[in-house]
Amino acid sequence: MSGVVVAVSTKPKHGPKKLNREVVTLLRGQGVEGDAHCGATVKHRSRWRRDPTQPNIRQVHLMHQELHDELAAKGFAVTPGYMGENITTRGVDLLGLPRGAILRIGAEAVVEVTGLRNPCYQLDQLQDGLMHACLEKRGTELVRKAGVMGVVLAGGEVRAGDLIAVELPDGPHEPLKPV
Repeated sequence: MSGVVVAVSTKPKHGPKKLNREVVTLLRGQGVEGDAHCGATVKHRSRWRRDPTQPNIRQVHLMHQELHDELAAKGFAVTPGYMGENITTRGVDLLGLPRGAILRIGAEAVVEVTGLRNPCYQLDQLQDGLMHACLEKRGTELVRKAGVMGVVLAGGEVRAGDLIAVELPDGPHEPLKPV
């Protein structure tokens, strides 16, 4: 499985609507340089309040452009970075990856997938109904479609047009859960 980077985005303050950049730098064990969620320990505000010393397993937020396309067909105006993602991808089934999948992005960067991004109320503050549009009920299962989170195993620059190679972990695959 392979794909491509559509856009890269950062924001030094918490919240959605990250700004598109020409290039971002991933820092090993930290995340995206200059982003509010960069750091070895948790930066997500609600998790930080519970325990600011816990490891940051949400260093990088990746979202598939295919979700943007789906949302546009439903009347939502969504662009890369708008929902808080750092890396917008195309051609990689992010939601179908198992925990521990490795994404080799560009020439040097390596990200390990840790889990699903749980869509939150901030999306409805952007556009009414956007959070609900990022959720889908399949039987009794709630499918969260707002991308995946990961940690940086190897740093490097990432830009639009960079290729993404996927490596699946050995052994039985563990489905992604919200992190």
